[in-house]
Amino acid sequence: MGMHGEAYCNTAIQEADLLLAFGMRFDDRVTGNLATYAPKAKKLHIDIDASEIHKNVRADLGIVGDLKTVLNQLLVQLEPLQHGDWMEQIDEWRDDTAKRDIIHQKSDRFLAAQAIYDIWKFTGGEGIVVTDVGQHQMWAAQYFHLEKPHTHITSGGLGTMGFGMPAAIGAKMGRPEAEVWAIVGDGGFQMTMPELGTLAEHRVGVKVAIINNHFLGMVRQWQEFFYEERFHATPLVNPDFVKLADAYGIPARRVNERDAVEDAVQWARSVDGPVLLDFDVEAHDIVYPMVPAGADLHNMIRRPMPERSMTR
Repeated sequence: MGMHGEAYCNTAIQEADLLLAFGMRFDDRVTGNLATYAPKAKKLHIDIDASEIHKNVRADLGIVGDLKTVLNQLLVQLEPLQHGDWMEQIDEWRDDTAKRDIIHQKSDRFLAAQAIYDIWKFTGGEGIVVTDVGQHQMWAAQYFHLEKPHTHITSGGLGTMGFGMPAAIGAKMGRPEAEVWAIVGDGGFQMTMPELGTLAEHRVGVKVAIINNHFLGMVRQWQEFFYEERFHATPLVNPDFVKLADAYGIPARRVNERDAVEDAVQWARSVDGPVLLDFDVEAHDIVYPMVPAGADLHNMIRRPMPERSMTR
């Protein structure tokens, strides 16, 4: 849910009559305008940190405690209930979201979200994904489906660009048996790309996937929507990342077409040691949905339906 969460999740929150908030802090990227957040819902908030209760959103019932302990105490007092009509309504909203999803649209363009989805699909979702900060970070959250705990490492909160590469090195050295993918943007990668030297020196087998759109994509997206496309300080002059990796003796490929993704990903997985894939993606793709800062959670900018989206 939230600023770049699933549209059907945001809609469900705004229409719900009960909100169960377990171990969350109700930050502004999740809530949007607090005055209109979940307006129909009673709110039950459980957190181990007493200072979180009522801090941003007033709870109808706040419980301070360890989540496992509190839930075990509560669940034995509840009778199972079915909410068929409500679940059908959520399914309708989910279907509408799916129809707008770029993954389900045919296009000759090589899009960033599709590249990340393909990495998830061809790796079977196994291993650990580490992201930098930006559009690719949001797409990784949306399209690299996680089924195991502690397998998505990302810089939340203030969002530190340059986090992805060193964090991926740490993840691989801490879990050498795991498959570790660093999904990074071209902007954030440039901030710590000398860590390729660390990969080479210690033969750290991180698979680096650069989502290269030649922009600081998240800021560019705001400039497009809210600043009349005045793209200032967001277009990037990038080095040739493939040549850079080659200079360190790290195998690398550039991927320009969707049909080449599977072969590139499988090749990267077969390499014993570090490897780099430079995905040359659509420069003007957008992370949808988007809730503008301070806006109501239900007032999302959404990806147009397919018949309109292909005109972008």
